[in-house]
Amino acid sequence: MKAPFDSRQLRAFVTLAKRGSFTTAAAELFLSQSAVSHSIKALEEETGCLLLHRVGKRIALTPAGEQLLYHAEKILRDMERAREALTQLSKWGQSRLRLAASATACQHIIPEVLRQFREKYPEHLISIEPGDTPEVLDLLRENRIDLAFGLQPRPDEHFKFEAVFTDHLCFVVAPTHPWAQRGQVTREEIPHEKYILYSKTSITFRMVEEYFRAEKMPLQTVLEMGSMEAAKELVKLGLGISIMAPWVARKELKEGTLLALALGKRKLRRTWGVLQRANRRLSLAEETFVGLCRAAGQKIS
Repeated sequence: MKAPFDSRQLRAFVTLAKRGSFTTAAAELFLSQSAVSHSIKALEEETGCLLLHRVGKRIALTPAGEQLLYHAEKILRDMERAREALTQLSKWGQSRLRLAASATACQHIIPEVLRQFREKYPEHLISIEPGDTPEVLDLLRENRIDLAFGLQPRPDEHFKFEAVFTDHLCFVVAPTHPWAQRGQVTREEIPHEKYILYSKTSITFRMVEEYFRAEKMPLQTVLEMGSMEAAKELVKLGLGISIMAPWVARKELKEGTLLALALGKRKLRRTWGVLQRANRRLSLAEETFVGLCRAAGQKIS
């Protein structure tokens, strides 16, 4: 692999191409004309191409020079953006917080957490990636995020999980469903109902499957949805039953457009928390974020 271009030589070339004169370019760069000439000669030797013609006291780019100018300007712009981004991060009191969370958490929990976090750390740059726990583990592993808010995964030595709250799942049905009208669930009917559940790749789907298998009632008909909001709408239309935490359908349960019923005598509980890479310590700001998540969870559970 060839060595990258020298940025100082590229800057000298771009400036000369824009100004059209060695004298003007040298003055703008605070260099001697011989230094600018040396940079151009070095670039021509490295590229093996003639980059410009001298026309009296002016210069004219060759086709190779025009091609290099196009790429050199982009390289220098990217370098400037990188410098600006680092300058912003180095300002007193300013840092970044790269997060990931499920779409459901992004809708019902994270907004209030981030509002309070912003009050405490107004200079922090915040980014958030939507994704379920299996997906955000890859983001953590690749160091593309700092923290992830989600369900507790299976133990993994590469990650640390800090629990913040626990919820439970229940049946969610339309008011017209026979279970809603009777006010109770018939065990014999459970395996034969039509279920509208969230993504099969999610931890929740796996937990639901394992729960009913352990209860000797494996679910027979399942429609997979990529959105909890879509699942709720289909349940409202009487197209099936869903299984979700009451806080996810808080608004609909309050309005009476959906009703919640217990899965059975044994509750199906989930643990939510914050995931991070095992080999790093949390900053004060990140500790604050975890604390705010815990406070938000206490309101839910």
